[in-house]
Amino acid sequence: MNPRVPGGPISSGAAVAEAERISKSFGSTRALYDVSVDVRAGECHALVGRNGAGKSTLVSVLTGLVRPDQGEVRLQGRPAPAPGDRAAWQERVACVYQHSKVVPMLTVAENLFLNRFDRRVISWRRLRAAARQVVDEWGFDLDVGLLAENLSVEQRQIVEIARALSIGSRFLILDEPTASLEARATERLFGHIRRLTSTGIGVLYISHHLEEIYKICHRVTVLRDGRHIVTDSVAALDQAAIVDAMVGGAVVPVAEPDAEASTDAPVRLQVQELSVRSPGGSVERVSLSLRAGECLGLVGLRGSGNATVADVVAGLIKPDAGAVLIDGAAPRVSDVDSSCTRGVGYVPEDRHARGFVSLMGVDENLTLPILTSLSRLGIISSRRRESIARDLREQLSIVSSTGRQPVGELSGGNQQKVVVGRALASKPSVLVIVSPTTGVDVASKAVLLGVIDDARRDGMAVLLVSDDIEELRIATRLMVMVRGQVVREFRERPWNESDAIAAAEGLVG
Repeated sequence: MNPRVPGGPISSGAAVAEAERISKSFGSTRALYDVSVDVRAGECHALVGRNGAGKSTLVSVLTGLVRPDQGEVRLQGRPAPAPGDRAAWQERVACVYQHSKVVPMLTVAENLFLNRFDRRVISWRRLRAAARQVVDEWGFDLDVGLLAENLSVEQRQIVEIARALSIGSRFLILDEPTASLEARATERLFGHIRRLTSTGIGVLYISHHLEEIYKICHRVTVLRDGRHIVTDSVAALDQAAIVDAMVGGAVVPVAEPDAEASTDAPVRLQVQELSVRSPGGSVERVSLSLRAGECLGLVGLRGSGNATVADVVAGLIKPDAGAVLIDGAAPRVSDVDSSCTRGVGYVPEDRHARGFVSLMGVDENLTLPILTSLSRLGIISSRRRESIARDLREQLSIVSSTGRQPVGELSGGNQQKVVVGRALASKPSVLVIVSPTTGVDVASKAVLLGVIDDARRDGMAVLLVSDDIEELRIATRLMVMVRGQVVREFRERPWNESDAIAAAEGLVG
């Protein structure tokens, strides 16, 4: 297939995608019940719902990966292609997933036209020229000769969007597109979406960040427990109405913490003059201390160094200078086992890469850090493991068929609950958590933040790395990092959110 560049827009208001009365079951589990939704040309249509609401199954139906048991899919007014005809599906619909699908060792141009030239001998000059035509046509600022491994998360998303548009798709699904983007990159993405919809592209926008829906979307559809609850214009539904439709009732908010921990409380964590050179964000002479009963919010944009501090405390990175003390003692440098033994629990940002073992069961994942205490002469006590895991499942409201169900089969929110439960299993002195509610629904977010705050109230010291103001509401104080240094600290609650955001953006007055 020769590369193609975008054609003219579809007439305004025409449906680029329609799912009519879709039902789907997987064994005895009913994932969708009679769900209907349509996306019009020129609109950005939000699809929201708790984890397990049926969003992923609906996306799989709309992209031809799953055949519905009942119902019909139409794309650009025509019946959907046969399930096995992937080329026809790709011409009509494209999905950009939260986890990038670009090939790191190929260039931007090669990724744009991967498997789409029918000649055995490829003209690399023509390939690059075609790629430049695509990115110029859609207003994307990309060097088509760069290797994908050198691109930012934002740029990789743009490559996937440009690839879909170059095939000719007029229906684009964006699945949690801002989950790994900082504020400025998010605004640039919104600019791209507005430009695409102005040409007649229809966008189905999936996000757990409801504030984004009011910035970029025209209509919103809410799913709950596999059922269609409401579709309406964004202007007609306030945030409380959307949340109520998602959860079927009020979400109990997390109570704001006390202003500070007692000055008599023991110091659990000390970071002394820490310096690190890291691709993820260097750190220069950072010092902080954290007492029992405190939650310190370490705020910063991606690359500011706040996540690097968390990785050093967790034993994942060796510092160039400085020291980390847990309850007054120094674990071995860059040794995860030593950090855990000294009393550190860790919740990573990327739960898929670092958070759990996908093929292992829920109970096995929850108790991984405490296997030594559960075993005698090398034999694990199944009874003790099941008892501890059961308590953690109840504490975190983890939804699974049994404790043996593989974690990879759970919804994103329940997977994240398993990761948090695993970190709490050893009852650590210091809990280090990085963006704990990324990509989870409203109800799961409330549960996770509530559990973390309860751990703090019980005497744990919590280091919370985040730039999400909702997550930071459970912090007792904030420290803001910019370019590897702490630039400001907020101790008095309530702090000014605008000031905190401005400081993180480097606007320190």
